[in-house]
Amino acid sequence: MNLRLYQLDAFTDQLFGGNPAAVVPLQEWISDEWMQKIAQENNLAETAFYVPTEQGFHIRWFTPTVEVDLCGHATLATAYVIFFIEKYDGNEISFESRSGELKIFRKEEWITLDFPADRYQAAVAPPALQEGIKSVDEFETFRGKSDYMLVLENEAQIKNLNPDIFILSTVPTRGIIMTAPGDEVDFVSRFFAPQSGVDEDSVTGSAHTTLIPYWAEKLGKKKMTARQLSARGGYLRCELAGDRTLISGQVKLYLTGEISVE
Repeated sequence: MNLRLYQLDAFTDQLFGGNPAAVVPLQEWISDEWMQKIAQENNLAETAFYVPTEQGFHIRWFTPTVEVDLCGHATLATAYVIFFIEKYDGNEISFESRSGELKIFRKEEWITLDFPADRYQAAVAPPALQEGIKSVDEFETFRGKSDYMLVLENEAQIKNLNPDIFILSTVPTRGIIMTAPGDEVDFVSRFFAPQSGVDEDSVTGSAHTTLIPYWAEKLGKKKMTARQLSARGGYLRCELAGDRTLISGQVKLYLTGEISVE
């Protein structure tokens, strides 16, 4: 069995920036075991698999170790494959997923993810979380559906973070969002998810389902710009639309290939 494989950089307009993701188009589902093995072999933060349906497409996401409920950058990469490589006729597609229906739009080179907004609340940071970032003295802590979110005072603190990944891996959560007001954009962030097999994610679309409603309320504005300050970096256009978050980015194709599975 031979499967097509694409690797793309998401949330960037430059190759070798943003967050790399693999995309594997399927006509019908292969076993969960094989999808997990392929994701492990790819050794990227996420590998997305999709199949066509009567209503659009069904998408699933795998890290090298687990299947996840939602992934923004791999969804953006998958939409790029469908729109620009598979030459889908139209500017809107719909994905069925473990997080419900996800609508995707394109306008010229920009692709917009329509994701559900996360509900977050104030929380107390677990001792392991405090210990893992002990270089930071003051922060606010929130808990969303899947992640802890820590709000720091300024962009420099986010850039200079050097957390203890081993200690953070013991925090019972999908991942940890660190965020602050930006110097040249509305807000900046970093995302650590050693629990999911990703020490630091380059650009995390799903984390912005928590970030967008928080900063929309904090800044008193619906439309915002954001950067994720990983080593590769990423740029996002963001909007809060009721109980939905609109997350826009660009994608660059890195490679096309074929998986040979016996």
